Parts: sequence; structure tokens; C-alpha cells
Amino acid sequence: MKNLVVCGGGSSAHTLIPLLNHSEFNVSLYTSRPESWSKTVSLEWLNPSGEVLGVYSGELEAVSDSPRELFPSADYIVFCMPVHQYRKCLHEIAPYLARDKQVFIGTVYGQGGWNWMVDEIKKEQGLTNIVTFAFGLIPWICRIREYGHTGITYGFKERTYAAVHPNEYFEQVRKEFFDQICFRWFGIGKTEQSENFLSLTLSVDNQIIHTSRCLGLYKVYGKTWNRQEDVPWFYKDYDDLSADLLGDLDKDYSAIREAIKAMYPEKDFRFMLDYLSLDRYSYNADENENIKDSFLNSVTLCSIGTPVVKNAAGKWELDRNYRFFMDDIYYGNCIAKWMAEQLGIKTPTIDEILRWAEDVRGEKFLDKNDHLIVDSPDLCEPLKSGLPCYYGFKTIQDCVD
Repeated sequence: MKNLVVCGGGSSAHTLIPLLNHSEFNVSLYTSRPESWSKTVSLEWLNPSGEVLGVYSGELEAVSDSPRELFPSADYIVFCMPVHQYRKCLHEIAPYLARDKQVFIGTVYGQGGWNWMVDEIKKEQGLTNIVTFAFGLIPWICRIREYGHTGITYGFKERTYAAVHPNEYFEQVRKEFFDQICFRWFGIGKTEQSENFLSLTLSVDNQIIHTSRCLGLYKVYGKTWNRQEDVPWFYKDYDDLSADLLGDLDKDYSAIREAIKAMYPEKDFRFMLDYLSLDRYSYNADENENIKDSFLNSVTLCSIGTPVVKNAAGKWELDRNYRFFMDDIYYGNCIAKWMAEQLGIKTPTIDEILRWAEDVRGEKFLDKNDHLIVDSPDLCEPLKSGLPCYYGFKTIQDCVD
């Protein structure tokens, strides 16, 4: 048996722990809320109408908020937390990682420069025994029913992909981990190999879906709703305006991706896909002819609500501290904007989203000429944003693995 530590108590942790049952891992959990976790964690597989199709459960060997207790014996470490929390947690656990054996460090979602973050602690701590891995697509649609006790999944992607460094460890990680958390149970969700992490960093999944939809909601409804029941569903009520915004944002990203492909024709960037191509890849289906249909026809996304909070005036507004902002702006759109500037590419939709996010967050990202203010306190606060220059990178070449 090997020791695997799940870092964080996000919805993906509530799915991952049960699906690791009967694997070769003793599973433990690193969390700031150890008192909230049961030793047995359950997962309910639901159809769109809420019918339970299956129930799975997994046991936790240990639950702790002490890195000293969990990480010296860890063989695998898997992050299940919002992207913007990755770097902080990596720096917390790095001093306690074993030096006398291979340690595999990965995440269920590789947005935001995961390999840059791991390389940062490897350099700082002198770690030479780390294998880095990350999924490009979260294998399942998941939520939490009862924190620390029960998770929910609404379904599984037909295919996903992952990057592993060094590349030659991919088959080992696939056999020991990737296949165990979806394919073994459901016969779908096979993981293919991405030759690089940059395809994950520039993925047109969450970072373009969430931010364009939030801007679309703002444009149609304004900043607030009087009642929570007035708030549209995030996907089930998806409209043409949001679809157009996502399409325009995808064009900005496509310009960046295509420029990088042209610079490195010898590299395998097969997973640098546009939005519809990625959707068709992950669900192995071609019936969605446009962006709007990809959401309205989805049986796995229809139950997901819009993240809102009640403000001081008693009205409901988008949660500005939710991961749709903290992950997808600071570790998504801002990274793409930085790359576009190095490539001399205009990004009108990224700029519009960043201007809107400035207003919502009360912060400053762009100057009057729509250039990133890399020394803005709202971006360069330690670990808050993932701009490549914060890792010491100066050019696109520095970003390419």
C-alpha cells in the first residue's frame, strides 16, 4: 500500500476519496477543518432529476491540519481545492516532503500554471525527487451535499487528459491513480497524455466559461437580484449573450494558442483546443452545433446554480470571492492577458472582462491603454495571482515546458 494525501476539502475531494476505495492507497486528508470530517466519506451519483443511481464510500486513514503529521510518509499528494489556494498550500507542505523517495504531486485541475507552482517549491526547498502531474479536465461534475460526509456527482466525462513530468512516468501514474478514480468504476473517463502543461494552463474550460457567463449575467440583469429565486441557473438558463461572449473570449485565447503553436511547430499541442472542440472531446459527442447548445443539452451541468451572496442592502449579487473570480481571473484571464502582451496580440474580450472584474472587486488590473499593471497591489500581492512574471519569467519561451 502507498500513502496518498488529499489536500483540501473541495467538492472534488468528496468525490475522489470514495472513488479511491479498494485502490492501492491508504488515503488521508489535509484540511483546515479536520473536526468536520467523518472517517467514512460517501458519494452519491445522481441523474438530472435527483434520482440516486449509485452510492460509493471510502475510508480516511487520518485527517489533520498538521503538515508534519501527514506529508513525511506521503507517496502521492493530490490537490482538491480552488486554484488560487494551490501555491499557499504548496509552500505550507514543502518543508515536510520526503527526500529519500519519489513523491508524486498533482491536482485534479491543472489551470493556472500548476507546473510553475510546483517548480517554485522544488527550487526553494531543493527537491529533486518530485513527479508533477495534473488533469486538464476534472473527470466528473461534482458538488457537496454535506461537508466532510457526503459528495454528489452528476456524471463523468467520457475522456480527459493529463500532463506528467517527467513524461516517462505517465503510464505509472495512469495505472496507479488516473484509472482508479473514474474508468475503473464507470468504464469511461480514460485519461490521455498531454505532452505539456501549457495546454492545461491555456485550457478553454473553466476560465473562459465562468467569467464570460458572469459578465453575461451582469449585462442582462445588472449587479443584483431582489430575491434569490430570481437568480438564473448558471447553465440551465444559458442565453445567447453569454454564448456570444464565450465565443469572443475563445477567439482571444485561440489567437494566443495559435501564435504559440506557430512558434513551436515541433511540439505536440493537440490539447490546445477551442471551446467546442474541447467540449466534443470530453463528452465524445458531436451533437452540439454551437456554444449555447453545449450547455442547454448537458445532463451533467443543468443542476448547477449561480454563486450569489446576500449584500448589506438585502439583495443578491455574484459572490466576488468565489472561485469564478479568484481562480478564473487571477489564475486564468490575467495569465492569458500577460501572454497576449508578450505576443503583441489584442484581446478585446479579455480586456472587457478584466474591466468588469475591476469594478466588481474594487481593484485595478489594467492601465488606461488596457495593459496589465503587473506591479498593481491588486495583482502582485504574494501568491494572489499567477502571472508568469511573478515566477521570474520574462518571455513566452520561459513559459513553454
